[in-house]
Amino acid sequence: LLVTHAHIDHVGGAGTLVRGFQVSAYLHPDDGWLAAAPEVQLRSLFGMMPEGDFAPPEQFESLADRQLLELAGLGVQVLHTPGHTPGHCCFLLESEQVLFSGDQLFAGSVGRTDLPGGDTEELFRSMKDRILTLDDAVEVLPGHGPPTTIGRERRTNPFLQGLA
Repeated sequence: LLVTHAHIDHVGGAGTLVRGFQVSAYLHPDDGWLAAAPEVQLRSLFGMMPEGDFAPPEQFESLADRQLLELAGLGVQVLHTPGHTPGHCCFLLESEQVLFSGDQLFAGSVGRTDLPGGDTEELFRSMKDRILTLDDAVEVLPGHGPPTTIGRERRTNPFLQGLA
């Protein structure tokens, strides 16, 4: 289970999946503090603890920048892209020309940096150094919203103008 970052909308339920399917969960260690206390995130977002099993996995395998994982016969390259969270990572399937961008890049937008751990300068540095170096043909599958491509975002995303 590849986790782009430890905000509750991306890591909530991970413990249940890991236990139920007996798989490993992967997370960058810089987001460990976020994953460790899902109830804090839930209470701050909703003012209460909703019903459900939000317990994190007992252990995460660590991710590192440029790490290459072999999963289900596919090579997955880890791109550490801090900014939305300190440990945010995108996952590039180079052979397929697909990027799972989590909350780094969306069609027409970028990830928020006003949540705990967010850093606007880091987000745009990551965008310039890790994301905008990819080929225009790479398809982007964001954590929210419709798919896009690196080229389309480079040309039309107002947040990326002047970065490339």
